Amino acid sequence: MAKVTGLDGIVAAETDIGHVDGINGHLIYRGFWAKELSVHYEYEEIAYLLWVGTLPDNSQKQEFTIRLANSRVLPLSVRRLLDNIPREMPIMSVLQTAIAMLSGETFSWPPTIEQAITLTSLIPTIIAYNYRSQQGLAPIEPDSKLSHTANFLYMLTGKQPESAHVKALNAYLILGMEHGMNASTFAARVVLSTQSDMASAVSAAVGAMKGPLHGGAPTEVIAMLDAIGSKEHAEPWIRQALERGDKLMGFGHRIYKTRDPRAEALRHVTEALSSNDPWFDLAVHVEKTAIALLEEYKPGRQLYTNVEFFAASIMRAIALPSELFTPTFTAARVVGWSAHLLEQAQVNRIFRPQSVYTGKMPE
Repeated sequence: MAKVTGLDGIVAAETDIGHVDGINGHLIYRGFWAKELSVHYEYEEIAYLLWVGTLPDNSQKQEFTIRLANSRVLPLSVRRLLDNIPREMPIMSVLQTAIAMLSGETFSWPPTIEQAITLTSLIPTIIAYNYRSQQGLAPIEPDSKLSHTANFLYMLTGKQPESAHVKALNAYLILGMEHGMNASTFAARVVLSTQSDMASAVSAAVGAMKGPLHGGAPTEVIAMLDAIGSKEHAEPWIRQALERGDKLMGFGHRIYKTRDPRAEALRHVTEALSSNDPWFDLAVHVEKTAIALLEEYKPGRQLYTNVEFFAASIMRAIALPSELFTPTFTAARVVGWSAHLLEQAQVNRIFRPQSVYTGKMPE
């Protein structure tokens, strides 16, 4: 039997949820370009699309938005858990634990859209509640009048968020919802294939997302932007870095061999908002300067901006602390996870791959 390390190239499922084409730079959600969805739609609408299969009309959107908003309040059992959990416990571990605890609440086989709504609505609340507790601050109760994205920022800060920040984060969250059979999505589908519940499967996915090879944060990109500091410093700073042989953070991608469609979408949003925020303005300038210099120093390498570059500019602009980067990514990806779990349940067969024994045989 041929050995395939990491299951690279192995097809584990058929799906009509999302499609990643790294050669051509395509990311598709249910037959729509993800980059177009992120620019023109709200988080709630694309969650509906991934779960139901179609974009909602106005009445469906309104009803769905209300259902999500009304599911944000933490159950008392989860609130007690968060109040008693050690402050030094990392937020991703807290999130995994809290989600696992939900499996005893209203979750059972088979998974439902209502369960997906509950998890998607509660995860931002858990993140914000725990983060504020770690800072010694009182939790902020969710505001059902705010959108999903705006409410997340409000629960973190207690302030009404700026519209430019909501729009930028909304685009980022949409683009983070789904990305094919990645490690966390596969982990979730494996757990659900045993007919375990959706909360347990999502908890397993969070466990995979915690790993730095999967849910890594754009911290190094922010450090680069901080070091550059202003437009006039961009070209000399980047030239010096390239002449030292340093890697420019936020450029190049393992899967995408052309322009990352998620970066393209976030660039569009960032450029549109650059007059409203100095960090967006700096990021746009640095990206254009870096692309030109990479072509000068490394001709033909086709090193394009990846999603982490513009994600970093968004995180920096909204003043999101680095420990919240991966949890925020998780708050986006839960929609894709739950969509895959709903799909898995429809055609379920337990995952049971083979292994090759390389040990000794008994004499």
